[in-house]
Amino acid sequence: MKTLGYAAQSATTPLAPFEFDRREPQAGDVAIDILYCGVCHSDLHTARNDWGWTLYPSVPGHEIVGRVSAVGAGVSKYKVGDHVAVGCMVDSCQSCSHCHDGEEQYCDSRVDTYNGPDKHLGTHTLGGYSKHLVVREEFVMRVPDSLDLAKVAPLVCAGITTYSPLRTWNVGPGSKVAVVGLGGLGHMAVKLASAMGAHVTVLSRSPDKAADVAALGADALLVSTDKAAMKTARNQFELIIDTVPVKHDINPYMPLLQTDGTLVLVGQVGEMPEFSSVPMILGRRRIAGSLIGGIRETQELLDFCGKTGVLPECEMIRMDEINQAYERMEKSDVRYRFVIDMSSL
Repeated sequence: MKTLGYAAQSATTPLAPFEFDRREPQAGDVAIDILYCGVCHSDLHTARNDWGWTLYPSVPGHEIVGRVSAVGAGVSKYKVGDHVAVGCMVDSCQSCSHCHDGEEQYCDSRVDTYNGPDKHLGTHTLGGYSKHLVVREEFVMRVPDSLDLAKVAPLVCAGITTYSPLRTWNVGPGSKVAVVGLGGLGHMAVKLASAMGAHVTVLSRSPDKAADVAALGADALLVSTDKAAMKTARNQFELIIDTVPVKHDINPYMPLLQTDGTLVLVGQVGEMPEFSSVPMILGRRRIAGSLIGGIRETQELLDFCGKTGVLPECEMIRMDEINQAYERMEKSDVRYRFVIDMSSL
């Protein structure tokens, strides 16, 4: 099954058109014509081998929305014409405790949508910057009819990455939540926590984001460089979601947590600076990490957004603008998520 995509052939070459094979749909498979694909920081890091494990050629893209074009004989949940989404995973063992608990993201045999082992073709998986995708039924999610398809794609990565810790730490009406960083992940954390009824504060180094903070539905802006304001805010938050995607100092944020409060890292992958254990010990505070969510939880997120109308702020681009989009992402010149209109491929 031939398809066309955009691929990086090495860490130093730009993404360019690339023809490759998808497997023919098997009994349990869903074939999808891709309509939109979100652009994630992970796409950029993978294309440029920033983490050191990229397999080339690399076709990024794990925020995928499309239309079902064919289904295997064993597929029961979907039919041709359905609007569906595929996120960061396309397979797992389906038999371990994580898979049984609906947390396939922690399965040791999880297969990522790109740069994972492709047992069908004997190569590695290639992602959503392409015309078509073939996925086993268990990793396909239904898109509610009420949602704008052009804005749905980032929900299955940026959305679920922030929704999952909000659910894990039982955020609801009256919860006090802070969000560090106001990019693709951070703006979704703000929107989702607000829709859950939480009181939401954005932590920023600059006061210039006050208008954006209010427009996204947050209740307050706390300027982290304002020592007096930070001191006043001590012991205030039950949960801090840290979405900053680079190495940074978390020490200033720890005293802001209530006793038994948690700071959850969802942005930076890799080393962090040393931190002091004093506020953790004196306040029984915690530092945690969170990946994405499982398929069941991601479908829950899509349904939640269908009911509440929560969607990311998106800028639509053409497929041939992806290299410029990467350059803009590095400069934080996007508000707040790029989405590729795949009809331009």
